Amino acid sequence: MNTIGMIEINSIAKGIETADIMVKAAEVDLIISKPICPGKYLILIAGDVGAVNSSVEAGIENGRQYIVDKLLLPRVHPQLFNAINQSTDIGGVNAVGVIEYYSIATAIVGADAAAKAARIQLIEVRLGIGIGGKAFVTLSGDVSAVNEAVEVGARIGRENGMLVNKVVIPSPTKEVFYKLI
Repeated sequence: MNTIGMIEINSIAKGIETADIMVKAAEVDLIISKPICPGKYLILIAGDVGAVNSSVEAGIENGRQYIVDKLLLPRVHPQLFNAINQSTDIGGVNAVGVIEYYSIATAIVGADAAAKAARIQLIEVRLGIGIGGKAFVTLSGDVSAVNEAVEVGARIGRENGMLVNKVVIPSPTKEVFYKLI
């Protein structure tokens, strides 16, 4: 699994149908298939680039006018899957970075770019659930690495007008840090 595919749909019924079609279209792993805010449906798959591409194309064909956004991202950073699944193992921390986006697809691309830019640990990539359809990335590491990663991830959002905000918190309190994980 080195490629992520995503489709965001503005109909829950059509989203469920599209997820089924996408999984039947190619050998992919269904990572996320569920309703998100505000009343949309998110489908996230992973696999080899050819299979993910075929699956996303089948989803686009089925979803047509209901599609809000789509993404095909090959050669993703290995940390991305655990961060999306909220199963990251974090040790100590020197700094925390948070990048907030208006777009789920942009958050995925931004998290991937941030992880590739510096020696950081992705903590979580939260995708539109319970946060009004927005998305955010949390990451940790040394202050300089977190600053670099946050700048790279924020640039992705800024380039297409999807960045809400970004912060770097040096030496976060244990109470705040442990609420993130």
